Amino acid sequence: MTALIVIAVLILAVVLMYNSLIAKKNQVDNIFAGVDAVLKKRYNLIPNLVSSVQQYMQHEKSILEKVTELRAEAMKPGISDEQKIALDREITSALGNIMVAVENYPELKANENIMHLQRTLTEIEAQIAAARRAYNQAVTDYNNAIEMIPTNILANMMHYTRKQVFEIPEAERKNVNVKELFKQS
Repeated sequence: MTALIVIAVLILAVVLMYNSLIAKKNQVDNIFAGVDAVLKKRYNLIPNLVSSVQQYMQHEKSILEKVTELRAEAMKPGISDEQKIALDREITSALGNIMVAVENYPELKANENIMHLQRTLTEIEAQIAAARRAYNQAVTDYNNAIEMIPTNILANMMHYTRKQVFEIPEAERKNVNVKELFKQS
């Protein structure tokens, strides 16, 4: 009788661990889909932004081409989550370069369409930041579950592997040189 109770408890423990792992994996996938949806909003905004600033920014043509190229790459079907994360880093950096370049063109800063696009981009970037935080938390929970005993045993049998979190690009971690910002004005 006690052997049956022990077996039943072990089976229950395995079922609970299995369900927990599945729930964490599905949560990561679900939140990434939310991140992906916000990234698509950004990708849809990029052509409008590029076409609006293109006529003014002849010297920054390479930045505009890079953003367009990255957007096309990100919109390809079948790219992995890791590739999307890497492309997101590059697009964030390139869009930042465009916004800095806009500051050098007074006629662009005065253009109502550009101002609207900048506000929209700022709003989307805030949504992306919030979605990244939620995704990173879900990934951390998932990674902890697949690495900690006893769930790691079951996770290994299910071939679960670590997921990558969204990280800040190294260039964005640098301190802003405020003195240089005041020189540009």
